[in-house]
Amino acid sequence: MKKIFYLALFSISTLLFVACGAYSFTGGNTGDAKTLQIDFFPNQAPLVEPVLTQRFTNDLIDLFIRQTNLEPATSNGDLFFSGEITGFRVTPMSGTSDQTAAQNRLTVTVNVRFVNKLKPKDDFEKTFSFYSDFDANSQLTGSILENALDEIVERITQDIFNASVAKW
Repeated sequence: MKKIFYLALFSISTLLFVACGAYSFTGGNTGDAKTLQIDFFPNQAPLVEPVLTQRFTNDLIDLFIRQTNLEPATSNGDLFFSGEITGFRVTPMSGTSDQTAAQNRLTVTVNVRFVNKLKPKDDFEKTFSFYSDFDANSQLTGSILENALDEIVERITQDIFNASVAKW
């Protein structure tokens, strides 16, 4: 009796393990693609933040490597990303009674070109943008800038991932 129970338990667990193998927990579907090429995203914005280009490019590469099984390539990648940072601006968001800003918003905009060499119908060129609000009495330096860029870059890179391989 024990032998039958263990055999049934082994069979069911093996079946579940094999059946769940076809699903991706990240939501990304890279199809038959094996390599990923992400070019450097230069900063073409009127206002330039020096660390943003390197940080954005590295975070985008890291996201794809963490959430897919793609290998990075310097040329001829099956999936290819290029583009530029087109906007980095600070705007006042809410006012006070003495007509000064109470809160500012940092907005970053990135233009992305995606080429899927294996499925050309998935190619696109889109603009992605996100923002972070901060107190108007604060300077956009140090930890305030770091926290704002963390939030913005994480959101934009995730949106790019979703648009390209997750099809959201």
